[in-house]
Amino acid sequence: MPKVEIQEERCKSCSLCIEICPKKVLRIGKKVNAKGYYFVEAAKPEQCIGCALCGTMCPDVAIHVYK
Repeated sequence: MPKVEIQEERCKSCSLCIEICPKKVLRIGKKVNAKGYYFVEAAKPEQCIGCALCGTMCPDVAIHVYK
């Protein structure tokens, strides 16, 4: 089963990963990082297919997908 790992302190909630995810696994969370951004979280990790589009799209290299 693929696993999505988000480096919370690198995320600036640009939402590019959310828009590109074909399975809508990600969402903006309710917690704030040290820079004041609501970081992305895996809302439906069980639906991840491991395509890694989210990690490829992330301009801050804050997302890693493990298969």
